[in-house]
Amino acid sequence: MGPSHSAVLSMMKLGLWWLLLIPAGFDSMGEGPRHSPPWTPGDPSSFPSTGSTQRASPPQAEDRLFKHLFRGYNRWARPVPNTTDVVIVRFGLSIAQLIDVDEKNQMMTTNVWLKQEWNDYKLHWNPADFGNITSLRVPSEMIWIPDIVLYNNADGEFAVTHMTKAHVFSTGTVHWVPPAIYKSSCSIDVTFFPFDQQNCKMKFGSWTYDKAKIDLEQMEQTVDLKDYWESGEWAIINATGTYNTKKYDCCAEIYPDVTYYFVIRRLPLFYTINLIIPCLLLSCLTVLVFYLPSDCGEKITLCISVLLSLTVFLLLITDIIPSTSLVIPLIGEYLLFTMVFVTLSIVITVFVLNVHHRSPSTHTMPHWVRVAFLGCVPRWLLMSRPLPSLEPQYPPDLKPGSSYRWLETNVDADEREEEEEDRWVWAAQSLPRLGVLCSHGGQHHGASGPKADARWQQDGLLLSPRIQKALEGVRYIADHLRSEDADSSVKEDWKYVAMVIDRIFLWLFIVVCFLGTVGLFLPPYLAGMI
Repeated sequence: MGPSHSAVLSMMKLGLWWLLLIPAGFDSMGEGPRHSPPWTPGDPSSFPSTGSTQRASPPQAEDRLFKHLFRGYNRWARPVPNTTDVVIVRFGLSIAQLIDVDEKNQMMTTNVWLKQEWNDYKLHWNPADFGNITSLRVPSEMIWIPDIVLYNNADGEFAVTHMTKAHVFSTGTVHWVPPAIYKSSCSIDVTFFPFDQQNCKMKFGSWTYDKAKIDLEQMEQTVDLKDYWESGEWAIINATGTYNTKKYDCCAEIYPDVTYYFVIRRLPLFYTINLIIPCLLLSCLTVLVFYLPSDCGEKITLCISVLLSLTVFLLLITDIIPSTSLVIPLIGEYLLFTMVFVTLSIVITVFVLNVHHRSPSTHTMPHWVRVAFLGCVPRWLLMSRPLPSLEPQYPPDLKPGSSYRWLETNVDADEREEEEEDRWVWAAQSLPRLGVLCSHGGQHHGASGPKADARWQQDGLLLSPRIQKALEGVRYIADHLRSEDADSSVKEDWKYVAMVIDRIFLWLFIVVCFLGTVGLFLPPYLAGMI
C-alpha cells in the first residue's frame, strides 16, 4: 500500500529545505563540486539554482545567469512593463551579395544581414552578481523577437528562416543579426539595355504590430556595404533607406516601415563585346554591298550572306536579351533596325541590277532619268564620267600589226602612189554618176536602194550583180554598226544610271548606319547611364 498524500507533501518540503541549505555547487558531504543537470533548450526549469550568493567560476555563473533570466520568461509577450509602452526597434541592413536581377520575372535576389536592436527589460542583470558577465549569446527561439518581414517579397520566405543566436547585454539590450536570402519584387526597365540602370527597393516592417506597439528607427541612413561582394554584372551606385508610415485599407492602425532603395547599374562590357560590336560589323558589311560593282555578279550573294549571318546571330543572342514585352530594349530596336537595313539593301540591289542590265530593246530611257541621273545627280555626288577616247579603236584581230608593217616596208612606194592615183581618178569619174560618194572617217552619204539603181539605169551605167551585192553588204554592215553603236551607248547610259543609284544608296546607308549607331549610344548617355 503506497504512502499517503500528506506523507508525500512532507517529503517534498524536506527536500526543498535540503536544497536551500546545501551551498550551491557542492554536495552534502563537501566532497567536491556538484555538476548541474543537463540543460534543455526552451526549458527554464532545467537551469541550475541561483539561490546562493557565493562567488562561482565563470561557467557556473553563466548557468546561474541563464536560470535567473529565463525563470518565468514568456517569449510571446512584448518586452514592455506597461501595455501602452512602445517597443523601439532599431533596424539596419547590410548587403553581402547581389546574387541576380531577373528581368523576366521582375525580381532581385540578394544576400543580406538584418541588423535589429531593441531593449528587453526582462533580460537585464547586474554583472557583479554573475562573475562580471556583461553579455550572453542566447538562442533566438527563447526570447521575444520582432516579426520584421520583407513586404515586397516575390518568392520564398517573408521572414528570417535561419534563426541565429541573439546577443543579449546586461542592460537588457538585444542585438540580433540574422542572415537571409530575399527575392524582392522590382520593376525592371530595360529600355536602355545593356546601358540600363535599375531602381529596386526592399521594404521591411512588422507584419502584425502597428506603430502603437512597435516603432522602427534607422541605425544608418544608408545600406552597409562594408562586407559587400562585388557582382560581375551589376554595380551598386547608391543604397539609402527611409522611414515611412502607412495606413492600409485592411486596418485602422498606422504601420511603420523602413524602405531601402537600391540604384544599380549594369556593367555593359560583356554585351558590348558579344552583342553591339558584331551588329556594327554586320551593318558595315551591308554598306559595302553598294560599293561592289554590279558586273561582278556577287552583290545579291553578299546581301544574302549578311542576312543569313544576322539571322544566326539573333538566334544565338536570344538568351542574352531580356525576354520582356513591357518595353522594347534599345539593343532590340538596333537589331531590328539592322535587320530592316539588310533586307532593304537586298531590295535595292535587285532594283540596281535590273537597271544595270537594261537595253534599248527592253526599256526606253525617259528624259527625266537622263537629265537627273546623267547630269545633275552625278555632279552632286562628285562623280565624273570618263570621256570617250579620240584615238581610233580597232578590234584586236584588225589592228595594224607586223603584216602591215612588212607590206609598208617591202612594197615600192612609187608603184603604190600610182595605183592609188588611178583608183581615185576612176572613182571621181564613175561614182558621182552613181550617186555614191566615198568619204573618210566612216561616214557614208548619197543615194541608196531602188533610187540609186534607177539612177544608175538612167545614166546608162550598169553594174555587175557582184558589185551590187557587195555595195548592199557594205551598206548593211554600216547600218548594223551604227545600230550597235547606238545600242551600246544606251546600255552604257543605263549602267551609269545604276552606278549613280548605287552611289546614292552608299552614302545614304553610311549616314543611316552612323545615325543608328549614335541613336544606340546617345539616349543612355543623355540619361547619365554611360
